[in-house]
Amino acid sequence: MDRRAFLGAASAAALSACVSVGGTAGPPVAAPVLRVGDRWIYNARDGFRVPVTWVETHEVTSVAADAIEVRVTLRGDLNTMRTERLLSSGVVASGAVFNNDETRNFIPPMERYRFPLTFGDTWTQNLQNLDATNGLQTQINRFVRVGGMEQVVTPAGTFDALRMRTLMSVDQNNPFRWPFQCNYDVWWAPAVGAMVR
Repeated sequence: MDRRAFLGAASAAALSACVSVGGTAGPPVAAPVLRVGDRWIYNARDGFRVPVTWVETHEVTSVAADAIEVRVTLRGDLNTMRTERLLSSGVVASGAVFNNDETRNFIPPMERYRFPLTFGDTWTQNLQNLDATNGLQTQINRFVRVGGMEQVVTPAGTFDALRMRTLMSVDQNNPFRWPFQCNYDVWWAPAVGAMVR
């Protein structure tokens, strides 16, 4: 399957009760080489009683020595567009902290994926989110554990994917919002070069 024409299913959050991550150990997974025109399309759903659904398209629009730009378009119950700025595959200078329509500026840049992705690896980051509109700087604490390979079934097919668990505390020190906690899994498929679930 050509990773530039991928259609998958993404969940906005998959909740778990602990930090262990399943899957079978395998060789480290190298970073994908991103090219202009690479595109991933996700059918997304969030919520329990009144679910919100949308189609989320990620498309690489620019690749330069200092940055990669990815346009993210949401259509459905959420309708918006944002541009993420990556310093390299997996390293986000500006973008979403999780799957939503809010753009944040990270100091230091957020390691969404730390390549090569290796079974058992973990990383922790304490990030500052600078909101340019009001000058407010809030704290994001992020922990990721890499699990093993699992088969994942999506509308686009079945993929061998590396499972990762993320725990986050977002919007600490924000007087206008309650801080919130995130606990979710992501499956990243080497054959696709992106998250598939």
